[in-house]
Amino acid sequence: MEEFILIRPTSEYASQLTEYRQEFLDAGSSMDGCGQLRQIADPVEYVSKSIEYEDPSKTPSHLAPATQLLFIRKIDNRLVGMIQIRHSFNDYLEKYGGHIGYSVRPSERRKGYAKEMLKAALPFCRELGLDRVLITCNDGNIGSEKTILANGGVYESTVCEPNSKKNIKRFWIRLQ
Repeated sequence: MEEFILIRPTSEYASQLTEYRQEFLDAGSSMDGCGQLRQIADPVEYVSKSIEYEDPSKTPSHLAPATQLLFIRKIDNRLVGMIQIRHSFNDYLEKYGGHIGYSVRPSERRKGYAKEMLKAALPFCRELGLDRVLITCNDGNIGSEKTILANGGVYESTVCEPNSKKNIKRFWIRLQ
């Protein structure tokens, strides 16, 4: 497997953040685990907000404090995925969103990157003091479900998300 690093967003990746965002918009794909990237087109502002939202005192009340990470392929320094680790829950995250959201850019999917990205993020979750994490995916998203299961996910239940009316599968991963 190729080598990757997980890093917090920096302005060094501004142009890649713009390209990453545009690739999702062009594909009509959901930007799970990207924080405010869909709403914030300016990558410098996005980096600033991502860092700011790690601090509970600076996180808007409707959001949970979270750490945003970029999954960078070392050989070419390419941004291939993003993962967000929520430090705590609000009501919505507790029921439907979980501790972790992630995505892989459409042109880099089906290469096992999501599995590796999630695996690399779990030690960070332990550092936050979490002993287990909730991860959810849409029912029928076989790729995401396989990613979660490959990292020790244990199915808990399926719930219906009230806004989209989609069924969401809930999995727990115990951190060791």
